[in-house]
Amino acid sequence: MVTHIKLTSFLLAMVVQEVIGSAHSPPYGPIAAFLLVMEDDRKWMYEGRIVNGMFSNEWGDKVDEFVAFALRHPECVNGGTAIRCPCTLVKCQNKKFLNVETVKVHLYRNGFVPDYYVWIYHGEKQVHQRCSSSVRVSVSETDQMVSDNMNHTTYHRMVCDAAGPEFNPDEEPNAEARNFYDMIRAGDKPVYEGNSKHTQLSAAVRMLEIKCRHRCSQAWFDDMSNFIQELLPQDNLMPLDFYSTKKLVRGLGLPVQVIHCCVNNCMIYWGRLYASTAAANEMRWHSEHHMEDGKMCHPSDAPAWKHFDGCFPDFSSEVRNVRLGLFADGFQPFGQSGQQYSLWPVVVTPYNLPPDLCMKEEFMFLTVLVSGPTNLKGKIDVFLQPLIAELKSLWGVGVQTYDISKWQNFQMRAALMWTINDFPAYSMMSGWSTAGMLACPHCMEDSDAFRLIKSGKQSWFDNHRKFLPMNHPYRHNTKDFIKKRKVTKQFPGIRSGDAILQDLNNRGLRKVIDVDVEVVNAAISKTCGWNKRSIFWDLPYWREHLLRHNLDVMHIEKNVFDNIFNTVFNIPGKTKDTYKSRDELNKYCRHPQFAQNLVTSKYPDVPFVLNKSQKKDLLEWVKKLRFPDGYASNLGRCVDANKLKMFGMKSHECHVFMQRILDEQIPVILCNLEKIFPPSFFDSMEHLPVHLAYEARIAGPVHYRWMYPPERYLRKTKHKIMNKAQVEGSISIGYIMDEAAKFASFYFKEGDPTLPLKEKRNEVYLDDIVDDDMFEIFKPPGKTIGAEGKRYLADNEYTAAHLYVLMNCLEVQPFIDVFVTEKRKQFPNLNDEAVNAVTEQEFPSWFEKYVCS
Repeated sequence: MVTHIKLTSFLLAMVVQEVIGSAHSPPYGPIAAFLLVMEDDRKWMYEGRIVNGMFSNEWGDKVDEFVAFALRHPECVNGGTAIRCPCTLVKCQNKKFLNVETVKVHLYRNGFVPDYYVWIYHGEKQVHQRCSSSVRVSVSETDQMVSDNMNHTTYHRMVCDAAGPEFNPDEEPNAEARNFYDMIRAGDKPVYEGNSKHTQLSAAVRMLEIKCRHRCSQAWFDDMSNFIQELLPQDNLMPLDFYSTKKLVRGLGLPVQVIHCCVNNCMIYWGRLYASTAAANEMRWHSEHHMEDGKMCHPSDAPAWKHFDGCFPDFSSEVRNVRLGLFADGFQPFGQSGQQYSLWPVVVTPYNLPPDLCMKEEFMFLTVLVSGPTNLKGKIDVFLQPLIAELKSLWGVGVQTYDISKWQNFQMRAALMWTINDFPAYSMMSGWSTAGMLACPHCMEDSDAFRLIKSGKQSWFDNHRKFLPMNHPYRHNTKDFIKKRKVTKQFPGIRSGDAILQDLNNRGLRKVIDVDVEVVNAAISKTCGWNKRSIFWDLPYWREHLLRHNLDVMHIEKNVFDNIFNTVFNIPGKTKDTYKSRDELNKYCRHPQFAQNLVTSKYPDVPFVLNKSQKKDLLEWVKKLRFPDGYASNLGRCVDANKLKMFGMKSHECHVFMQRILDEQIPVILCNLEKIFPPSFFDSMEHLPVHLAYEARIAGPVHYRWMYPPERYLRKTKHKIMNKAQVEGSISIGYIMDEAAKFASFYFKEGDPTLPLKEKRNEVYLDDIVDDDMFEIFKPPGKTIGAEGKRYLADNEYTAAHLYVLMNCLEVQPFIDVFVTEKRKQFPNLNDEAVNAVTEQEFPSWFEKYVCS
């Protein structure tokens, strides 16, 4: 069984923008009369329509001018000749599109809807400042009127937005629409007599939003509701418990469809899924920002994004079209010791947003939830069919969308940019096997991996010299790598989408939903690294992407770090320096000094394994490490001084170490490691970093494409399981409640609380610093934690602190530039590394003499 939540519904909930209460935004709906001032030249709308029992010609001429004005604004015209009818009929009132002649007839018969002085539904966006002499409304009076009617109007609008454009609150409800009418009625009733701040609906959605934001239990919600009942008058309308609240706001939930599958995961039954969506200002950020100093700060700055724009200019010309990323990962909902159960959420996230919103939990949307208990392995494509079909529809047809920030309709389309997965799930998504000697999805058949003769494991030893420049000395080194071997070949590069698709077609690989797929694909997979034809190739634009599936930096760094530390610390059972690796070492390399002593049958120590004293020194250094708040956890707690090892290192702690090791010179670094460690050390994880720099250059900053945000998201998803007998149901209900609360929160008077500005525990704002003459480096970005202490710095500590202040003080930077310029003139052959070393050693004394002279 698979649960599918409509993707377009998430886009609707995501981009709702608060326009109510903005002094610079056009008014919306019924509050227009409170926000606008009557103008002299608009009095005709409500005066002089009938003179002496007959329609006035002057009034008719004004109506013609009104219609002509509306037709001059295409964003307000539907089908070329239809505009919104502003007459007083209940079914019209700026809600229904009619042809212009019918609109004129309606206006002659019924007149204009009251207080429609600014034609916001017909293209007018400016509020004129000329006030009527007969009507004077002060700003304070207007604000008070808006405040008094804010909850009523915004929550009415929330219900109408949730119901969709086809919903008409003045028509008789059918069974499906009755939920929305219940909410509208609840939006009219104050929570108790005399309360002007909250209605029954607004109080319910606020309570629901607080519950979801703080992850409170249903029991807490019920107890808090009972306590609030004791505080309010007896005739209040506050919901009594969580069930009553959920029943009241059930119309805000996202569309969910449970799709039944064959027990063998071979076929899935589902129908056509569709919904409407909206966009807002932040969704255009990707096209409106500009790169600074040629540095990529967002995927939209990267070549992959720009290449896609060039391939599909009709898509990129509408900047509100949505770019999506997808990630999927399985988890065990019952813990390691519980029942074996594999649950797979599939989540999408938009990349249109600015960096401070992109990849945040609030903009990650659960679209497919694949139930267990068995592992999907290669059959995840079966469950992705509803999502792929919706993505194809969003690409080819799109969805008619109303952009509230521009007050216009447009056809919104969407495209999937790439997937983000750990390495096993990479195979499930791409169809390329990540096991064996062809495990690298970038090298493919060009891999030089081989099988070790003793251990039988695959090794990527000496696989990285082909990535070096042709004149690099390592290419001709026959001693430190595989003996007697020179490398003259060059890595051919990453295959294009067209080349990959042609290869799949030539080999005859089938999708997992095809007939006889297991027999056909099993035979083909014996001769290549492909094991299926991925369902993502059904997307018409998939072949044009420069990067379709991302290597996950998080898990790669974790695996490389663990292998290095376990080997360097010689952890039993985890080190790669085993007796088998020593026996086969000299088969490939020239290291006779590390071979087994035939007399004692012992193996000599190797230089890359630390002795007891070195381990103590290293662990003591790690224990004393201090980082800025929020940069890393306390690594001292990962140190076991008794067993001389590190334990409990999370992925982010590994990243703190590995980011200092891996840089743009990764091929050189890997070659240096090959000179140190034995061939058994280099499995596929030690090879994959060689491709990370390429992906960063092509797709942009790595933090938009790694698994840290998805892993945190899945952790919170796991916490939604309240009933372990119904795992999928618990997650679905909890998630829908979260999305309903987020959707409603956009209509709160004080703004959107789903992205609260939480002050960090030691945060001090620079506005609190009153001394404007203070150097920037001395303006504290934080405050101390715990009791303060005093001690004298040692000479080396004082020197280090002095150097840090000088090198990081903005006011000193011009003097550093002068010093560096002098040194480069004095020593023209100095490289950047040497210049930095000279600066650290000589600049403090030079600066003192320079300033005092």
